[in-house]
Amino acid sequence: MKRETKIWTIILAVAGIWILSRVLTGAMPEPVSRKVIGTWIGAFFTLALFSFLYRDNPFYKFAEHAFVGVSAAYWMVVGFWTTIIPNLLGKLAPDFTRSHYVPGISPDARTEWLYLVPLILGILLLWRLSPKGGWIGRWPLAFILGTTAGIRLIGFLEADFLLQIRQSIKPFLAYGDGGVFELGAAFSSVVTVVATLCALTYFFFSVEQKGVVGGVARVGIWVLMITFGAGFGYTVMGRVALLVGRFQFLLDDWLHLLAK
Repeated sequence: MKRETKIWTIILAVAGIWILSRVLTGAMPEPVSRKVIGTWIGAFFTLALFSFLYRDNPFYKFAEHAFVGVSAAYWMVVGFWTTIIPNLLGKLAPDFTRSHYVPGISPDARTEWLYLVPLILGILLLWRLSPKGGWIGRWPLAFILGTTAGIRLIGFLEADFLLQIRQSIKPFLAYGDGGVFELGAAFSSVVTVVATLCALTYFFFSVEQKGVVGGVARVGIWVLMITFGAGFGYTVMGRVALLVGRFQFLLDDWLHLLAK
């Protein structure tokens, strides 16, 4: 046995003995109830995923495959009962769906034969599972990608592109209620407009970026770096919050080390 393996074996053995002693002394609840068993299972998967920080190992692979499998099964069931049953079967057979699955369907609902189209496309999509009939699944897949891209494009244009343009067009002189001049709002408007123009100048390649244009472009680089840094920092803060939540779960809900 390698020295590294011996060290980790000793560490795990000591940790197991310590946890067992806490359970026997009553400092930690025994895994007998449903809630406590769930806590122990959650602790096992959390530690199994953290073990990847050491190196790839069977515990991490097991936790990873279990997470992917459970997530796929969960969302498949959710999609079946929230999409296929009410939006497809509920449109094609409303009386049957109301009496067996969704009582909330209106008694005045009538069969909408137009929903046969998504039913046929869904059946054709399953042909991708066939080695010889996989080409049939390209038609519904192309339809899904095309319609989704078109719908999302309009949504992003209205929510992101046009909204950002609208928010960048601000008056330099900002007045509040009663005609009082607001210095903070005016300064924010000036910074927003100047930063936007500098960032756009950096991507303007029709003129050589020298002199005044080059200076403005360099300011635009700083604007972009600050924006990217703020976005990255916001993302890291969110991930750190998740990490803190996991540590709090291990130390409080599982080990009961944190004082109440």
